[in-house]
Amino acid sequence: MQLLNYVQNNMNNIIRLTIEHLQITGISIITAIIIGVPLGIFVTRYKRLADPILATANVFQTIPSIAFFGLLIPFLGIGKETAILVLFLYALLPIIKNTYTGINEVSQSLIDAGRGMGMTNFQILRMVELPQSLAVIMAGVRIATVINIGSATIAAYIGAGGLGELIFKGIQMYRNDMILVGAVLAALLAVIADKLLGYVEFKFTPRGIK
Repeated sequence: MQLLNYVQNNMNNIIRLTIEHLQITGISIITAIIIGVPLGIFVTRYKRLADPILATANVFQTIPSIAFFGLLIPFLGIGKETAILVLFLYALLPIIKNTYTGINEVSQSLIDAGRGMGMTNFQILRMVELPQSLAVIMAGVRIATVINIGSATIAAYIGAGGLGELIFKGIQMYRNDMILVGAVLAALLAVIADKLLGYVEFKFTPRGIK
């Protein structure tokens, strides 16, 4: 009963924080895709660079998010920009790694067949390698998205807003209803985002590969 009353009385604030949460995670994931997928493709062409690039991305994953925020505050201050940068760095590893792995796993016979048909390297990438590796690449995007939606709750600690604000305030005020609303909505966003990305993957996968 208390939970329902809180939701009814604070609906506008809950909607505002949900939108902020989506903005933080959305910008960070889209930026990570724009940079991570080309970088993953790049290291398949220059494999001697794969280990240092993946190792560098892996370092960002090993730093606890709360510590990462703390390290960047002296340079970038508090707010959404710092949160987006941290979440972007967290999303890079699964996207780069899955792009690299997916393209490397494409059958060499398919690539040779493309070359035999007179395809350029770009055409082979666009028409053979990317369609064949789409499921693996999208798996990386989905993992990064789910992780970021959860990690974004900590962004409230540095004044970036989002659903973490409800969780932190609920902890400070001993309000389980606020904690539950923030946690449940974050979990729902993660599930919905994963399902939507799965639908996007299905729609863009060539019919012959499904």
